[in-house]
Amino acid sequence: MSIREKDLTSGHGARFIVEGKVTLETLLRRSRFKVESLFLCETRLEPLADILEHLPDDVPVYVAPQDVMDAVAGFPMHRGVLACGVKGDSGAILSEVEGRARAARGPSFDVAQDEPLPSTILLLSDLSNHDNVGACFRNAAAFGADAVLLDGQCCDPLYRKAIRVSSGSSLWLPFAHGGTGAEMVQAARDAGYTVWALTPREDAALITSLPMPDKLAILLGAEGPGLPDDLIAAAVPVRIPMSAGFDSVNVATAGAIALAHAFAARA
Repeated sequence: MSIREKDLTSGHGARFIVEGKVTLETLLRRSRFKVESLFLCETRLEPLADILEHLPDDVPVYVAPQDVMDAVAGFPMHRGVLACGVKGDSGAILSEVEGRARAARGPSFDVAQDEPLPSTILLLSDLSNHDNVGACFRNAAAFGADAVLLDGQCCDPLYRKAIRVSSGSSLWLPFAHGGTGAEMVQAARDAGYTVWALTPREDAALITSLPMPDKLAILLGAEGPGLPDDLIAAAVPVRIPMSAGFDSVNVATAGAIALAHAFAARA
């Protein structure tokens, strides 16, 4: 019988599923989460030998023919590689982000310990599409964001499709998921971040016209309706310059443009 993913991902001790070789390697080598078990097609054991060397000794590996895997998993997209992880505490505390960022940059980073460290984080509000959430995580990782905050209306970044689309970055990039959009924005502001709310409104400042703050939070809203007025009012409204007669792009694309702009300014 097939196992429903929602039965694994909700409740106390919730789990998540990783599928495919690339994300399995990220899970074993770089993830912040505990691996509970592996389920592999019998033909994948030998090709995955190098990756499996990173598997803790106490983690069981179950092996079966392809047709048995398909029947148990209920979907054929796994390519013979499935892993079960335990969510645990995935919260990224904003007060710890600077320490994480400083450690990631290493001892040669030329900023004194008592000086503010440039930091960029990504805020996601009401994103219900797993592809968009996964793409936002991938963009955040690519352009050096230190964390991602998601309000409670966003879908789970540890849903297997979101993990796959994120290229595994949701397994290691610090994130916090829950609460309201207003609480998320306030938490970022309390931590000293300037929040840029991306919106196509004409009265919003062009992103290219603003000075880059030391601590920047980029806020993205749902595909279609965008950010609600109260969240825009609580932040600095910012728009991306576009051709006349066209005012929007996909939410993940907008995030990538803003993150790349911040990354280039900091470089």
